[in-house]
Amino acid sequence: MNLTIFKFPTSFARDLAACGGDLSRRALEGFALEEYKSGRLTKAALRRLLGFSTRDQLDGFLKAHAAVEDLPTMADLEREREDMPGLGF
Repeated sequence: MNLTIFKFPTSFARDLAACGGDLSRRALEGFALEEYKSGRLTKAALRRLLGFSTRDQLDGFLKAHAAVEDLPTMADLEREREDMPGLGF
């Protein structure tokens, strides 16, 4: 599914693009991170949405964005184990 989120002037997009990186990817990461922080996305779903192949990649992303969480509970680990088949494992 494609979702068009923003419409803004080309000059504004040019200014944002000058900061570096792919604007579409930055928008996706920002949206996904906020959904994760609000509890609407699980860690496994966030990993899948952002296309990270390992938990280490996701953990690095979360750390870089100051979204490091407490140590996982047994319930968290069980949910991740249950999500594994959906991720292709």
